[in-house]
Amino acid sequence: QVQLVESGGGLVQAGGSLRLSCAASGRTFSSYAMGWFRQAPGKERDFVAAINYRGSTYYADSVKGRFTISRDNVKNTMYLQMNSLKPEDTAVYYCAGRRQAYYNTRSDEYDYWGQGTQVTVSS
Repeated sequence: QVQLVESGGGLVQAGGSLRLSCAASGRTFSSYAMGWFRQAPGKERDFVAAINYRGSTYYADSVKGRFTISRDNVKNTMYLQMNSLKPEDTAVYYCAGRRQAYYNTRSDEYDYWGQGTQVTVSS
């Protein structure tokens, strides 16, 4: 069983930056693909970014060039560096783990989820 705990959310002005962290328990973290999803009020949970076990990454078009996903397999932690934030980035951000080496953009392909962290971007 893997447990995921997000941190780093908060309130920031448009144009600002935040870094989210996702700490994972368990010794199999390094073999899992990981992802970030977000959910705004009244909307579905959307894919943001993903990283496979070797570090290859993939981004949603809406965040490409502004967000960077990374992982530290020694620390069992994944990160999401968010720059040039926009009000439309406001959402609860969730980290997710997949018992596969390669990422997927579908939320139903992930096996483990964190509790979420709120990101609010003011205009």
